[in-house]
Amino acid sequence: MTTAYLPAPPSPHAFRLPENIRWWDVNTECILVISQPSVDPDLWQLYLDGAQRSYRKHGVESVLDIDAIRNGQDTVLFWAALDGAGQVLAGVRAKGPLRSAEDSHAVVEWAGQPGEAAVRRQISDRLPFGVLEMKSAWITDDPRRNRGLTQAIARSGFHAMPLLGVQFCLATGATQVLERWQSSGGVLASAVPATPYPDERYQTRMMWWDRHSFARHGEPQQVASILREMREVTHCSQRAAGSAPATHQALV
Repeated sequence: MTTAYLPAPPSPHAFRLPENIRWWDVNTECILVISQPSVDPDLWQLYLDGAQRSYRKHGVESVLDIDAIRNGQDTVLFWAALDGAGQVLAGVRAKGPLRSAEDSHAVVEWAGQPGEAAVRRQISDRLPFGVLEMKSAWITDDPRRNRGLTQAIARSGFHAMPLLGVQFCLATGATQVLERWQSSGGVLASAVPATPYPDERYQTRMMWWDRHSFARHGEPQQVASILREMREVTHCSQRAAGSAPATHQALV
């Protein structure tokens, strides 16, 4: 299948949500919220607090670099899952749309490693179509909620891609984490060898999602949820903005 180029992605600082987007997710029994740091500064802080606790508990707080991301300047969107009491149980954020490979944190993770050139090439090859990078994901350790929240976070890139008019989404993480994210159609970058990041305890890999082909790789239930949520998110954003830009019409 021939894939047409999408319009040039907007600057990360040009995209603005008029308000957050939220819905009830029956599988997690949580309210899922998509927002921006400038739209929901208090919720952004709660998400960061949760990320910091989670990363510290697993001994990798340094990779979060909380002081660098706290101002939200490189975060175009973030997600938070709230329980009935308003507690944030999971979240993730998106960088982008990337303007060059240098914008991606992945080049830091593979710096000096055998896969560095492949990482740069794979990102650069996709830039004309639009690329988002998902970072700083965390999920509560509560075993009753962990699986459902993992699946919800794995779908998050697909909420952002139609909003921003981009085709690709990437994430890096420990192999066992990315294996759980494959449910949403993510494909491990087999040409990129694992990197010992943040240290030798971990084998960090790269994963790609393609808005045009994810359905061939994802679990049927996840694919159905992605398609439904993509429609709902785009509809809500258009209704809030009072218009329906042409670049938001083609969802898949």
